[in-house]
Amino acid sequence: METATPQNIMVFIKRLGRPVFTTHELVSISGKSASTIVQSLNRLEQKGLLIKIYRGIWAEPGAKVLSSFEIIPYLFPRQRVYVSFITALHLHGIVEQIPQVITVASLSHTRTIRTKAGVFSVHQLTPGFFSGFDWYKGEGSFLIAEPEKALIDSLYLSSRKKKQFGHFPEIHFSKEFSFKKAARWVERIAEKKIRQYVLEKLKTVEKQKSLVVG
Repeated sequence: METATPQNIMVFIKRLGRPVFTTHELVSISGKSASTIVQSLNRLEQKGLLIKIYRGIWAEPGAKVLSSFEIIPYLFPRQRVYVSFITALHLHGIVEQIPQVITVASLSHTRTIRTKAGVFSVHQLTPGFFSGFDWYKGEGSFLIAEPEKALIDSLYLSSRKKKQFGHFPEIHFSKEFSFKKAARWVERIAEKKIRQYVLEKLKTVEKQKSLVVG
């Protein structure tokens, strides 16, 4: 029986054909035990041939810097999440400042996940409000809130975390941005008090908007 050395584990890694992979994937394609695979991966990391991104998530170092967004499918393999709030507003060009944390909407509990590829702030939304997203059109395979929903998600959270999500120092809207569409998202907030709060915040943002031509 062939032993699992770091060298032949690298063969299985190359077979996957991508820079990011999981321990579980290697166990599945190699037929080796999880403990054997982890031992080999740890040796490869010690030699500088691999980077341990997070528990069970690994990457090969390369010339291209690993994007935080690339690991989202691996970080949340059993649940659907989407990039929203400040991060989505930045990716849509509405907020100029680059967020230090990747903000993600989820149906699971709120938490912070720290990885070697970035810090992820996960915020729980109710099932009835968990919508308004699609696949990102740029580089990477992840779900992202549409511009209007990202804004309302932020204002929704600001009802509880005002300092973190309620203030936008520099915010710009393209001609395509629809405040009417944003208001329709507000109508889907179940809690009356929060719905009224978000609507007032939306009206304030609309009055202060800076229109970007193009």
